[in-house]
Amino acid sequence: MKYLTKEWYELCQRTGLHFGMKVHKGANVYDEALYLRLYKRKEKEFVKLQHEIYHVDPRFMLEQDGCTLVPLDKFANGGEINEGDKVVYRMSSEEKDRIQKLIAEYDVRPPFDEKKCRAEFRSIQETVKKETVDKLPHELYQQIADVRVFSLGYCTKEILSQLKSLSKENEKKMNRILNEYSKAQQGERIPQMIRERFGFHDCEVIEFTVRKKDVVMRLDTRGGFTNFNMITFAASEIIKQEDYIVGSTWLYEELYRTENGYEAHILFAGEGMPELVIRCKDIIVNEK
Repeated sequence: MKYLTKEWYELCQRTGLHFGMKVHKGANVYDEALYLRLYKRKEKEFVKLQHEIYHVDPRFMLEQDGCTLVPLDKFANGGEINEGDKVVYRMSSEEKDRIQKLIAEYDVRPPFDEKKCRAEFRSIQETVKKETVDKLPHELYQQIADVRVFSLGYCTKEILSQLKSLSKENEKKMNRILNEYSKAQQGERIPQMIRERFGFHDCEVIEFTVRKKDVVMRLDTRGGFTNFNMITFAASEIIKQEDYIVGSTWLYEELYRTENGYEAHILFAGEGMPELVIRCKDIIVNEK
C-alpha cells in the first residue's frame, strides 16, 4: 500500500480518542473504592443493554415486507411525494427464510446468562486497557492516575482536553493522506467498470487460489456492499503476499495502471493485517 497503509489505518483509530470520555473529579488520584463503584455502575448498564438486545424478537423484521418506501431526498427536503415516487418493498424468499431461521433460534434460546454477560464485560475492559497503552502517547498515558477508571470512560478535565487536541491532529493527518490517495487514484486510467466493481470493503475472503497464471479470490459479501463475489487477476504475478489472507476481511484497496495491465494493492483486517500486492494483465470481477 502506498497511502492506505497499516500505519494510516492505525492513525484512523486514534481520531476519536475523546469519544465517550467524561470528566470525573476523582479521576486525578488512584482510588480503589471509586474504581469499584464506577465499575459496578458501568457493568450494570452493560448487562441491562445486553439483556434488552437478547430479548428482541426477530419477527419485527417481517413487518418490512409490503412497506411503502419513498425517496430519501423527497422525505428530507419536504418535497411533494407523488404516487409514482412510492415503491412497495417486497422481501425476497431468501431473506424471509433467513428471518424464519432467526425466529426458530430465538424461540428455543436458553435463558439470558447474566454471569456470562458480566464475564464479557470484564473481558472488554481488559481489552480497552490494553488498547489504551497502545493508542496513547507515553507522555499522556503517564498522566492517567488509574487506567482502569480511564478504561471505564472517566478522566480529568486536563486529560480530556489533550485527548481532543490529539484526536484533531490525527484527523488532519488522516485526511491529508486520504486526499492524496484520492487524487492519485483519480489520475489513474482505470476503466469505469473495473473502478466501480473493484471494491469489497467488509467482505470476507473465503478462497485464495492460484490457477496456472491466474489468481482467483472468492469472497463472502454478506457483510459488504456488493453482490460481486469473485475476482480473477488474469496473467498475474504476486509481488507481496502476507499470511492469513483467507479468513480476513477486505479493508482498503489501491489500483494502479501499469504498462501491461494493473497493479492492485489490498489491505485486510485480520491477524497481522495482511497485505497483498498483485500485478496482472486484467482484472475480472463477477458474481458466481
